[in-house]
Amino acid sequence: MVAIPNPSPDAQDDHPEADLDRVNDLLAVWAARSAAESAALIERFEAMGYEVRDKSEDEIAEILHRAPTRAARKTAAR
Repeated sequence: MVAIPNPSPDAQDDHPEADLDRVNDLLAVWAARSAAESAALIERFEAMGYEVRDKSEDEIAEILHRAPTRAARKTAAR
């Protein structure tokens, strides 16, 4: 198990934008890696307006860093 440091509240207030950018980067990479192995996740991203079909893992991560290029479409209820 990896210990996650608990920064002081003051330290968090110093650079919240940098922290958010770092988290967004990590999430985009994780989501791209997951999508590369999941047709269902590709479909979900496409439904959200992200054009990720037939893209590489790196391309998907880059796409997820930006706003969707299309309006989201409704998917069937499960």
